[in-house]
Amino acid sequence: MPTNIVPIPANEMDRILNLYEFDIDYSNLESTFKDLTRLAAKISGTDISLVNLIDSYTQWSVSNFGLDIDQMAREDSVCQYTILEDDHFEVEDLSIDTRFQDKSYVANPLNLRYYFGVPLKTNTGHNIGALCVLDKGQKKLTPEKIELLKIIAKEIITRLNTIKVIEDLKNRLLAEKETSKKVAHDIRGPLAGIIGVSEIIQDQGNDSKLADILEMVNLIHTSGKSVLDLADEILTEKRISKPLKEDDFNLLVLKEKLLKLYTPQAKYKDINFTVHINETNETIGFSKNKLLQIIGNLISNALKFTTEKGNVGVDLDLQTIEDQKYLNIAVTDDGVGMSDESIDRILNGTNTSSDGTVGEKGYGFGLVMVKHLIDGLKGKLEISSIEGKGTKFEVKIPQY
Repeated sequence: MPTNIVPIPANEMDRILNLYEFDIDYSNLESTFKDLTRLAAKISGTDISLVNLIDSYTQWSVSNFGLDIDQMAREDSVCQYTILEDDHFEVEDLSIDTRFQDKSYVANPLNLRYYFGVPLKTNTGHNIGALCVLDKGQKKLTPEKIELLKIIAKEIITRLNTIKVIEDLKNRLLAEKETSKKVAHDIRGPLAGIIGVSEIIQDQGNDSKLADILEMVNLIHTSGKSVLDLADEILTEKRISKPLKEDDFNLLVLKEKLLKLYTPQAKYKDINFTVHINETNETIGFSKNKLLQIIGNLISNALKFTTEKGNVGVDLDLQTIEDQKYLNIAVTDDGVGMSDESIDRILNGTNTSSDGTVGEKGYGFGLVMVKHLIDGLKGKLEISSIEGKGTKFEVKIPQY
């Protein structure tokens, strides 16, 4: 295959959608697969083993053995070819393969030569990444070892599915809790009105002929007050300060994750990357559902189209409008900018990819996926840009 052709799966859009359904935090899975990466290296007899997930821009090494690596540009990876395969992909000598011989991992100090990868195929048949093993020496795996690596690859998918089920349950429980709060809020007004009327009747109803009516009103008042207190208790619960759990999200946690995930990409291109948050709201919890996928794609896109010494900034805030909480996200760059036609194509979901400022390859669907995810969360996306001066993406996502 010629080196200038980008390998893209035929079902790339569906593949990316399937990956995003797992809503993966790429910075938080090392312990989940640590035993499997070690086992894969032992079975294959190689120095290195990696679990890689591949999105529109980046290969994320969510677990590693023998090589301390977190991420790599997708166009530089070997696993981008593995996700094209149904069974496996093998390169016996990377140094003589024109697709890889000029890559940094083939040169000193790594001097990698052998690669074997098994696609991570989901239940819907999409390859969202690869389990791979690498070595400095040339090798040839036996059929028995290959079968064992495939078993490990299936176990990786099983664990990802388990994580997804747990997260889906958490989101459903959170939605149920928010629904109960909304119900409490909705019934509070009418109940307060009933109690108010009953108090007026009590004050004016001293005539003994109204004794029976007053007794009924007293019952209404007592019952209504009890339910009103319950509604107040439910509504007040969200204002009680609670310790942040390990997997809870707030602006501080989100900022730290974004800096950890995308600072390496910015440093590689010598771009100034910053994340700012509204410190007043920094500890308020909110749902992390699809946030890393949405913001991550916007940041990767901004880095791709910003030149050396340029700037990419992220601003995060929480806003409450008429009892509805919104997460506001702004990603700004001073890169090459976009035409009005390009903006329209993104907002209409028909955008196509293009190469970055230093030749980064375009795999398409990145911004199309962002629009799809935002729509799925009932959010809004606005884009403003001046060609040659930069672009600003603004996202508003309701928090239920």
